[in-house]
Amino acid sequence: MSWASLCPGQNESAGKTKGRRLRKGNRALKQALVEAAHGAARTIGYFGTLFRRLTVRRGGKRAIMALARSLLVIAYHMIARGTHYCDLGADYFDRRQAPRIVARLSARLKQLGFTVTPDPSFSG
Repeated sequence: MSWASLCPGQNESAGKTKGRRLRKGNRALKQALVEAAHGAARTIGYFGTLFRRLTVRRGGKRAIMALARSLLVIAYHMIARGTHYCDLGADYFDRRQAPRIVARLSARLKQLGFTVTPDPSFSG
C-alpha cells in the first residue's frame, strides 16, 4: 500500500528505528482515504470501535491514518475478490477476546472477595 502513501517508512540504522513517518505517494488518494476515515470513525460499527481502540494507545491522528489504511486494504480485497463489504460489528473485538476478558474480570472479582462461576452458555 506504499503507492497510496499509507505505509510506514522504514528508516532503520544499526537495528534502531529512526523515524516512523509515512512514505511519499499519491496525495489525492491519501486525502480521500483520510476523509473517509474521519467519517468511518464516527460510526457505531467496526470502524468506529477500531478508531476508539487505537486512539487510546496511539492518539487521534495516527488512529485516523491506521483507519485509512484499513479502508484501503478492505477496498483492495473487495475489488480483487469481487465481494461485498460485510461489517464485523461493534462487538467484534469483544467476541474475539471473550475468554481473555472473562479470565481477567473473574480474577479481578476474586481479588475483591467475590466468588465467580462463569456460565459458558451465556452469549451476551
